[in-house]
Amino acid sequence: MTDTQIRTMKTEDYEAVKNLWLTIEGFAIRSIDDSKEGVERFLLRNPSTSVVAVRNGEVVGAILCGHDGRRGCFYHVCVKKEYRKQGIGKAMVVEAMEALRKEKINKVSLIAFTKNDIGNSFWRGIGWTQRTDLNYYDFTLNKENILRYNSEG
Repeated sequence: MTDTQIRTMKTEDYEAVKNLWLTIEGFAIRSIDDSKEGVERFLLRNPSTSVVAVRNGEVVGAILCGHDGRRGCFYHVCVKKEYRKQGIGKAMVVEAMEALRKEKINKVSLIAFTKNDIGNSFWRGIGWTQRTDLNYYDFTLNKENILRYNSEG
C-alpha cells in the first residue's frame, strides 16, 4: 500500500477510470451517467470528494463520491483484481469519507448489487451496516418514460 497514492479524481482521469471499470467482473456502467460528459458533470458538482488510487502511474482503484448537501453517496467503488486485499479499497474509502466530512456531511451510503459477493464482503468487513429496513427504487429519466408516467396519472 505504501507505493499507492490516493488522490482526488480529476476529469483527466476519466479514460483510465473507465478502462478500470471495464475490467471489473459484475460491474455495470450506464451509457449516459458514466460517459465522459456524465462523469465530468459529476466531478464539477463534487470537485473534491471522488478519489483514485494510483500505483506506478496506473489507476488501480476509484470511487465516485458525491453529496446533495445532506448525505454522501459512493458510486462505482472498485479496485483492480490483482491489487485487492492490500488496503487500497479501505484507504480510498477513508479519503472519500474525510472529503465528505470536510464538507460537513455526516452520513454516507452506497448501493451494492446483491450478487456482488466480493463487494458485499468488503463493506461488511470494514464495518458498514447493510440496511434491510428499506426498499430502493429508481426511475430512468428520459422523454419517453416521463411522458408515459405523466399520461398514466
